[in-house]
Amino acid sequence: MASAALPITTPLLDTIDTPEDLRRLSESQLATLVDELRSETIDAVSVTGGHLGAGLGVVELTAALHYVFDTPRDRIIWDVGHQAYPHKILTGRRSRIRTLRQGGGLSGFTKRSESEYDPFGAAHSSTSISAGLGMAVARDLEGGTNNVVAVIGDGSMSAGMAYEAMNNAGHLKSRLIVILNDNDMSIAPPTGAMSAYLARLVSGKTYRSLREVAKHLAEKLPKFLHDKALKAEEYARGFVTGGTMFEELGFYYVGPIDGHNLDHLLPVLKNVRDAKSGPILVHVVTQKGKGYAPAEASADKYHGVVPFDVITGTQAKAKANAPAYTKVFAESLAKEARADDRIVAITAAMPSGTGLDHFAKEFPNRTFDVGIAEQHAVTFAAGMATEGLKPFCAIYSTFLQRAYDQVVHDVALQKLPVRFALDRAGLVGADGATHAGSFDVAYLGCLPDMVIMAAADEAELCHMVATSAAYDEGPSAFRFPRGEGVGIEMPERGRVLRIGEGRIIREGTRVALLSLGTRLAEASKAAEELEARGLSTTVADARFAKPLDEAMILRLAREHEVLLTIEEGSVGGFGSFVLHLLAERGMLDRGLKFRSLFLPDLFQDHDKPDRMYAQAALDSASIVKRVFEILGRNTGALKARA
Repeated sequence: MASAALPITTPLLDTIDTPEDLRRLSESQLATLVDELRSETIDAVSVTGGHLGAGLGVVELTAALHYVFDTPRDRIIWDVGHQAYPHKILTGRRSRIRTLRQGGGLSGFTKRSESEYDPFGAAHSSTSISAGLGMAVARDLEGGTNNVVAVIGDGSMSAGMAYEAMNNAGHLKSRLIVILNDNDMSIAPPTGAMSAYLARLVSGKTYRSLREVAKHLAEKLPKFLHDKALKAEEYARGFVTGGTMFEELGFYYVGPIDGHNLDHLLPVLKNVRDAKSGPILVHVVTQKGKGYAPAEASADKYHGVVPFDVITGTQAKAKANAPAYTKVFAESLAKEARADDRIVAITAAMPSGTGLDHFAKEFPNRTFDVGIAEQHAVTFAAGMATEGLKPFCAIYSTFLQRAYDQVVHDVALQKLPVRFALDRAGLVGADGATHAGSFDVAYLGCLPDMVIMAAADEAELCHMVATSAAYDEGPSAFRFPRGEGVGIEMPERGRVLRIGEGRIIREGTRVALLSLGTRLAEASKAAEELEARGLSTTVADARFAKPLDEAMILRLAREHEVLLTIEEGSVGGFGSFVLHLLAERGMLDRGLKFRSLFLPDLFQDHDKPDRMYAQAALDSASIVKRVFEILGRNTGALKARA
């Protein structure tokens, strides 16, 4: 007799479309769901690439938060947002999770327009507590009763903005829950069952009620005894649980607790959910990359990955045809540092992203990682510059925006020779609008005495590092994109460029293409196409957005019918500077046809960089098309050559 077939069990994750479905499960089922959620996250990111380690570290926390809190009525704000992939799977986006960071697909970060479960868009760190406090105050003013939960990592707590928000929250005493996700054990490790017991105890209603009674009793005491009684309770609790610093900021501290143990997480989250007043901080300790052996074994815990093999963890990295700009910067800086011991390098928690991890191996005492603290990084560099050092502040273009006041007040106003190495200039592909380096030429170009350079290729970047190292008369910045160079022959060491001097790449007579940055390769392609169609074309590399090479630009304007500027930046940048020059010198009154090509005046969604630049009309085909439009030619003549 044949044995009966075993029943096929439907995976729990297949029954979950929204957190409302999740909350129908029993607590005993959550462990199984968490395992499935972790596997789904790994499998999805193996296809798309993206941020993996951070999400794996908060799988249990994500499930617990949505299980305990009534989302989306209750607000959950994920600081940075790169750990939110499990959150997206549980909030109606599982069917699209393999479109992460792809053109037309899900964002790699939280995004308000994507889901009602994303109450605040993020991608830069340390914003969650400020945003959460704003939501909590708005709730109170409107008579609401929902909870607001901000989840922030220990790395993000290195930014001053987080403490500004906590200080304000402690003063306002608004009901706000902050989950400190400590994945580096940088504050304190959980201490097992005793730690979990104490966390449940101090977060529970009974303890809080007794504490209130004690406070009222203390109020009847003489003032000096009253103050001592309150301090005694605070420090006694701090002694066994930690968190005295947070208590001083006005938060009720709970923790540390094991963020991978649902039996520890759930009762504490329920207790803080039901608390009726004041800000509470729950200290949760997690492990980045948890549950996936290759990530756990990796030094960076698979923070950011390209598509990979799930079984082995091997990442499918494409063979590079040319060195990455970031590597060229780091190697060029090291060459300059060997010749000048006054050169120092500063990064704001991005040593590998900026290439300074390699620089640090050779110059550990001259490399400074200040944490996620761009404001401090800039003024720290300014202080170094006052003492004769040559600080290179390596910060992504989009992150330097966070320190703009310091650039203006502490560096530019004092004309201090701080060197800004702006990585990720232009469009960055899968990371999208939050990480695009679109605005630096505009926001730095308006500052007096600021020198701004943009590398057209990796050899030019090498020269600009040398130029910046040699320039001591004021602040300077040089920008370069993400990704690899064009494959040009590299010099042994960069040479110092003359400040404000561009270069002519090819000579023509009718059309002039003036490029700033790595669009030079597309401008050269466009010139070849225009030449083939009978339009003699000059190509020039501006090199400097400030100061402009006025002699070269005025010559181009005099000797050509059309002058077109091309840049990987926003409106108000290089093209505007050139236009101002031409207008001041009366060149526009002489029949010159001048136009600017720049990034569109919008925040472009993520996609492959080539597609994004084509959408922005900054590829060679778009350049050719624009020239023909300026000349009034029939665009039907733009068919590709046979």
